[in-house]
Amino acid sequence: MIQVTAITAAYNAASYIENCIQSVLAQTVPCRMVIVDDASLDDTYAIAMRYAEEYPDRITVLKNEQNAGAAASRNRAVACATTPYVAILDADDWWEKGKLKAQTEVMEQTGCAICSTGRELMTPDGRTTGKYIPVKERITYRELLKHNSINCSSVLLRREDALAFPMEHDDSHEDYITWLRILRKGGFAAGINRPYLKYRLSEGGKSRNKLKSAAMTYQVYRYVGYGPLKSLFFFASYALHGIWKYR
Repeated sequence: MIQVTAITAAYNAASYIENCIQSVLAQTVPCRMVIVDDASLDDTYAIAMRYAEEYPDRITVLKNEQNAGAAASRNRAVACATTPYVAILDADDWWEKGKLKAQTEVMEQTGCAICSTGRELMTPDGRTTGKYIPVKERITYRELLKHNSINCSSVLLRREDALAFPMEHDDSHEDYITWLRILRKGGFAAGINRPYLKYRLSEGGKSRNKLKSAAMTYQVYRYVGYGPLKSLFFFASYALHGIWKYR
């Protein structure tokens, strides 16, 4: 029985989406993949469809007629999933073999709400930078408020939670908002401290512009319901962690 659906939002990802798809197909547990092409202007859709035709029982490709953004595209993919778990993988990233097996085992053993992994930072052309960002074995809501240590492309969560707490606010860090909302209802996030995720550093990514990313992080706290002063307190902690992470 297939337990996991990998969901991928793709926009102008023709140069690297094959690597992403192949890393899902290489997983050691049965899994499906739903790719949402977000009105790409390149050959992303054609490449994804080629794989869907080759693996019709494992890969589904949807296409947005207009660009809707990562949050809406991921939500559309989640709505198509029928498995107990969904895993998020951005089109420019890829997984190490064995990732989903390790995560499903941790989810079953611990009862955690979210499972993430460590990540190895890769250059835009897919070479290792030699840098690794670890993850704690257990992350509580209070800890997550002070620092978003859960990388989106590493996450495995229950489909029911992904449906109950859809991603919103592309003008902010939409994934961080969802993690906070899930953990606020109870439970914790588990981390597997191994670089199962290969995270490509893209020049146009949200987190590459540090000032913009900082403003969006402050906005996260406002979106989840905190006032200006409390949001500034959590933002200060975020800034200190950011300096340490990229030192």
